[in-house]
Amino acid sequence: MNTTHRTPARRAGVAALITISLVAAAGCANSGSSEPATGADAMTLDVGQISDSVAFFPIFVAEDQGFFEDEGLTLAERPRLGTGAKLAAALESDSIDIAGGVMTDAYNLYQINDEARVIGSLVNEYYVDVIAGEGIPASLDDAPLEEKVGALEGKAIGITGPGSGTEALISYLLAQQGLDTATDVTLVNLGADPSAAIGALKAGRVDALSFFQPVGEQAEATGVGRIFISPARGDVPALADAVHGALFTTQEVMDHKPDAVAAFVRGIASAEELISTDAVAAAELLQKYQSTMDADTIKLLTPVLQDEIAETPVPTESGYETSATFHQESGLIPEPPAFADLVPAAWIESALKGD
Repeated sequence: MNTTHRTPARRAGVAALITISLVAAAGCANSGSSEPATGADAMTLDVGQISDSVAFFPIFVAEDQGFFEDEGLTLAERPRLGTGAKLAAALESDSIDIAGGVMTDAYNLYQINDEARVIGSLVNEYYVDVIAGEGIPASLDDAPLEEKVGALEGKAIGITGPGSGTEALISYLLAQQGLDTATDVTLVNLGADPSAAIGALKAGRVDALSFFQPVGEQAEATGVGRIFISPARGDVPALADAVHGALFTTQEVMDHKPDAVAAFVRGIASAEELISTDAVAAAELLQKYQSTMDADTIKLLTPVLQDEIAETPVPTESGYETSATFHQESGLIPEPPAFADLVPAAWIESALKGD
């Protein structure tokens, strides 16, 4: 088991890791340009994302339903890059034009490149859950948040890894009750494979998981565990409506391919509208997106996604501030940028209007 604790030195280590990734990627960079693109290149985008998690469902829907094509846009490469550091490196090296990640990635990129821009909201809830196994009494399922957090003391909790949003949620919750990840729990690094996480919970190697959706729904559908604390369902009021899943790029890309980036945002808007208004279509598309997910999990997850997927790509300033406060208090970043510095809200509104 690997116990981890976030300190200022570890924050600096995360920033250094991103810097190393950016330098390594620079050797294979395409030549970037702030001059407007011409010809077919002007309406072609390379879009990268961390994984095929539920946060990036709107990108899949927009592509599958032809919303990008309707806007005259062509998507070229769609790499799944695995980590936020690699995503940032790909943007900086011009290997991709737009990144699908979480706000943590955008904040970290801004620390290195103050021309980073968040151009769209994908998920407006913190979609990481604390999932309880048999070692945590079911009698606490309806208890106040402070009692639930107290029940985690002394437990082994599985996370994806150090510096992740899964670690950050546990650090944040414990800190609110005067507890510390270094001394009061054991954090177990399990990687990002959902099946491995559920297997660890089933085998009793961990007492609980702090994991992204749909691991909680899968654990409930298979009887392995239950969603114990869920910011997305309102269990953590301080995290309500936080911008979490996001699309980000750089000002250079926006200047180089302004029409394509605007068309991409409009395609995402069409996808988000479909997801939020049509439960049947959303469930069918989710099954197509997550083909290995069983029907029971799809049934549990669809209404959750309808509630938390953004209804519009325009991030709210209040949701941004909630996210920024959480990231700072949990130790993920030292100081977040101001909303206006990272989010070109007026530009997004204009792009949605087709101006």
